[in-house]
This record gives sequence, structure tokens and C-alpha cells, in this order.
Amino acid sequence: MIPRYMVNFDLQQLPTVYTDVIVIGAGIAGLFTALRSAETHKVLMVTKKSLLDSNTRYAQGGIAAVISDEDSPAYHRQDTLIAGAGLCSSSAVDVLVHEGPAGVKDLIRMGTEFDMEDGRYALTKEGAHSQRRILHAQGDATGAEIVRALSERTKQDPNIEIWDDHFVIDLITQDGECFGALVQKPDGQKVFIRANATVLCSGGAGQLFRYTTNPDIATGDGIAIAYRAGANIRDVEFIQFHPTALCYPGAPRFLISEAVRGEGAVLRNINGERFMDRYHPQLELAPRDIVARAIVSEMELTKSTFVYIDFTHESEETVKYRFPTIYETCLTYGLDLSSDWIPVAPAAHYMMGGVETDLHGETTVKRLFACGEVTSTGVHGANRLASNSLSEAIVFGRRIVERIRELDKITETPVLSERGRATGQAIQPVVEKKLKLQKLMLRYAGLKRNGKGLAKGYEELKRHLAIFDNSLAKREEYEFANLLICALLTTQAALIREESRGGHYREDFPERDDLLWRKHTVFNRVNGTTEGRIDDV
Repeated sequence: MIPRYMVNFDLQQLPTVYTDVIVIGAGIAGLFTALRSAETHKVLMVTKKSLLDSNTRYAQGGIAAVISDEDSPAYHRQDTLIAGAGLCSSSAVDVLVHEGPAGVKDLIRMGTEFDMEDGRYALTKEGAHSQRRILHAQGDATGAEIVRALSERTKQDPNIEIWDDHFVIDLITQDGECFGALVQKPDGQKVFIRANATVLCSGGAGQLFRYTTNPDIATGDGIAIAYRAGANIRDVEFIQFHPTALCYPGAPRFLISEAVRGEGAVLRNINGERFMDRYHPQLELAPRDIVARAIVSEMELTKSTFVYIDFTHESEETVKYRFPTIYETCLTYGLDLSSDWIPVAPAAHYMMGGVETDLHGETTVKRLFACGEVTSTGVHGANRLASNSLSEAIVFGRRIVERIRELDKITETPVLSERGRATGQAIQPVVEKKLKLQKLMLRYAGLKRNGKGLAKGYEELKRHLAIFDNSLAKREEYEFANLLICALLTTQAALIREESRGGHYREDFPERDDLLWRKHTVFNRVNGTTEGRIDDV
């Protein structure tokens, strides 16, 4: 059984820190929301590593927004809805496409320097986009540039206090309202942060899988602590596997940006054959789930562990200018993007589902907000459109701050303690448990799933629930417990959904079924599993 709290505590005995707003996490969602909140409130920003460690930092392709005169919000909306495979919230998508350009202007005002061409912002095209609308920075280092700009401003803002190397263990709630967070300091001491509003910006859960483009911090902490706190968790069966991650001995699963295909790169199997014409009319620029499954099919047909991405038609100068980070990284492993076919394979990249929020980022728990990949806003549906994630973070970050400014101040502190946690000690090292979980998820809940495998995987995952019988004290122990919760929810949701849609593919139910399954899968620790309706406003 998953407990409400992971550790024993007594709020009356703990040191208490008071602030207006807690921001948990330091990607674009956390940095942007903290900066906007700090215009009117005191903000305490909690990161489990540092301001420079997040999924955002590794984002290459860019940020999608309607900037060009040839583009329009209607086109962006249509592309997003098509990619989302029938599960997007129309109202959330409308918010994204209409408010995205203003959010980009905010980023520019905060110091982000996007690439320019002939006095205009350079725009590229990515998979399933009908127009060139992706702004980028330093060629393929968009995320790093955004983090640079926002983190510099964050460190200089007198209204923002930053706690690096701190871990949020749980949210403190009473009667369906969030009062703040229970945090562990680097020395192991616990402290209660009481706040008027708490904002989860803790990113995704790529570490659920053995192969991922995400850094090691992406352990699903926000989803798990929100679930324990009583918030709704929605659509976590939809995992996006990026089609093209570097697959080479000794190299990490480094992302080969979709923008490379947007600029004309093609996919070839190990026999040198271009194959996407057999799978989709948009070829290499089909939605990510289709390209990823096509690659896996080719790997199975040719008995290979990879396919190639071929960008050799471009000059060395163009490749170096447009994709400097990818070029240099590949070169580190003896691969030249301008003259070599680069071996790639799919890797876990993004979770479309997460903590359910409304159009102002508020969860089903009062005073608890969420922003970025940790959320299920309704924008991404069953399959995220490339480069919409950074847009989503700034658009809903702005809306969260608007809502926070309307909140009444908390005037009380709950009298709360948790004394029922077990005190046993784990026998198996957590690192071994994590590796087993990752392999299990890859095998049973990866790109291709079936009912028999999912049921077996779910039962095997439940055996790890004994972790909650132990006394947890270290970051890696909390992270594993959070990963386990995410894995159980993801596997259960995938088992429930007996169809294939977007990032969820069932071999035993290969067709999309709008009649029975055009609905959300919603989990709540207290209320159990429910269905959510689709917003078609």
C-alpha cells in the first residue's frame, strides 16, 4: 500500500520557514514561474540539485509559437490537436496557441537570445508542424540558453531565495488544502516550509526506463508526491519515446533533435534503405509515436539494434552552424554528422500525462499548482507536438501567477504529525532496485505493450512496495519510492486502456477506438480510478 507520507514527522517539533510561494524545481517552468511570482511575492525555490539541472537544459529543438506572418494560431491549434490524437483539451490548446507569443516575448525580455536571420527570428520546422514556427538558440542549444538567461535573473532577484541540494519529501495538506512542503536539507535535517501557494515544477519521469534522453534527476517526484497528497493524476500511460537518440557503444542516449529531420535528414535502416514512406505520408516528419514505432519495426525486420539518420546532404559548414551541440557530441564518439550516418534508436523522452490541472495550473488540491512536464494540462493529449512543452511551461506559468495573486493569505499552520511509518532497513541496494524497475518498464511498458506483459509487469512492480516498510532517509531512496509509484500508475493505466492511441500502443488492441476510449484515465489515492471527459469547447 502506498502511504500518505513517506517519513515520520511532527510539524510542531520541526523548524518552520515562512514564504509566500514555494517553487519546486528549476527547469523553464520553475524559473519562469519564480521570476513572475517574485514581481509581487517572496519566493522560495527548492531544487534537488541546482538551477542548471533540469530537462529544459537538454532541450535542443526550440520553442513553438506563432511568430511568422505566414503562420496563425489556427494552424498551430490544428497541428497540436492532430498530434494529440483526440485527447487534447481544446480550451487548453487555445490558451497555448494564443498566449504563446506573449510568453516568448517575456523570455526575450528576461534575456533569452534566440537565433536571428536577416533581422528576423530564425524559425525551423519539426515533426507534425505544418509551418516553420520553432524558435531556437545557438542552433541546437535552446534549452541551455533559456536556462542561462532565466537562472541569471533568478539569482539576482532579491525576492527569490534558492535552496539547492534540498529534497521535497512530501506536501503538507489538511482538508484538501496544501500548506507547504516537508523538505530534507543536505545534512539530513527536515524542515517545514509553509507557503500561501506551492508550485510543482519538478519535471518528468524519464528514469522509469533503461534508455532515456532525460538526466538522472527525472524520477517523477512531483507526480508521486502530488498523488500521495490527494491530487488527480491523469493519462500517465502516454509516454513519448523520442525516435532518434544516439545509439552507439559507450555513448549516452543523447538526443538527435527532431529539427535535424526538420532540416531534411532522412532515416535509413541498416541496409541503407529509406523506409518512412512505408509508414506515413509525412515521412520523417510524421508524429513522434509513428516514427518511433516505424524505427522499432525496421530494427525488428533487419535484426538490428538501431537505424541511421542521414544528414550528409548538407555541407559541413551548415551542419556545424545549425547543430553545433549535436555535431560536437557526435564527434566525441568518432561520428561526423556531416559525413557519417548516425546510429539512432528510440528512447523515453517525455510524459504527456501527469498532475491534472485547470486552465490556471491549479490541481485538485487547493493552493497546489503544477507547471511543465509534471502536469496534465490537456495541451498534449496522447502525443505531444514537438517544441510545445517549453511553450506550455511559460504560458501556464503566467496563468499560475495570476491565480496566486488572487489567493487569500494562509493565517494558520496545521497541527499535524505522522508517527505510523515503519522503521525497517532495506536489504537490497536501491541502485539495484532502480535498475530492475527500469528494465521491467522497458520490457513490459515500453513502445509496444500487450495485456499479458503489462499484467505481469504490474505484479512484479507490486513486489517492490515493501520499500514503504523501510525507514527512508536518503535522496536515492525517496527517488526510488517515487519512481515506483509512477511505474505502478503508468503500468496500470496502460493495462486499463485497451486501444492504441498516440504514445500508447497495445499489440493486442492495435486500433484507436474513439467510441470506447476517447476519455482520460484518472487516478486518485483516495477515490481510486475514474474516467475524465474530453473538453471539446
